[in-house]
Amino acid sequence: MNLIAHRGYWIHPNEKNTEVAFARALEHGFGIETDFRDLNGGLVVSHDVPVEGAMKIDKFINLYKKYPVAAPIALNIKSDGLYPLVKDLIIQSGMTNYFVFDMSVPDTRGYFTEQIPVFIRLSEYEISPVFLDQSCGVWLDAFESEWYDEKVIQNLLGQEKQVAIVSSELHRRPHLQLWQFLKEHNFHKNKLVSLCTDFPLEAKEYFNA
Repeated sequence: MNLIAHRGYWIHPNEKNTEVAFARALEHGFGIETDFRDLNGGLVVSHDVPVEGAMKIDKFINLYKKYPVAAPIALNIKSDGLYPLVKDLIIQSGMTNYFVFDMSVPDTRGYFTEQIPVFIRLSEYEISPVFLDQSCGVWLDAFESEWYDEKVIQNLLGQEKQVAIVSSELHRRPHLQLWQFLKEHNFHKNKLVSLCTDFPLEAKEYFNA
């Protein structure tokens, strides 16, 4: 199982989506989930509407080049029309394991056109996601509770889809029950499965124990 550090491997909340958190994640060999928007015609790292001072894409590219990792980079696309800029990011950074997700439905078509790997969100509110056949993976989310079971994940894996699972703490719920479920069913041994977590080092220790 791949471990993806949610907004980087941050220790203090104010480190989320910062150069420090990204460097720490990459140094440990973790993947990264982070958010991209546009500002003044360029790509920036920002979960919310960006303001001057948001991290420009050059810094992210330089970090990735310094610490290339095998774990996936999850590019959360927060604005429409960014796929030309995202394609440039991919080319300039030399990323080999990455995917985009969370775009609007119409905007997703542009990423398919550019042959950028797309993960489609599946949740209790999106039980029949569009573009599932064309996607290379699924962002498996659970906003209120873990609504899915082993069969849901096995069915996706049986369709040769990668599955990125959102850990419970991202929605302010205890996470150990989910982690235990993943371990009991040996999903932690499957290379097609990823876990996006606020606690990547704890997860590494838990699943390797």
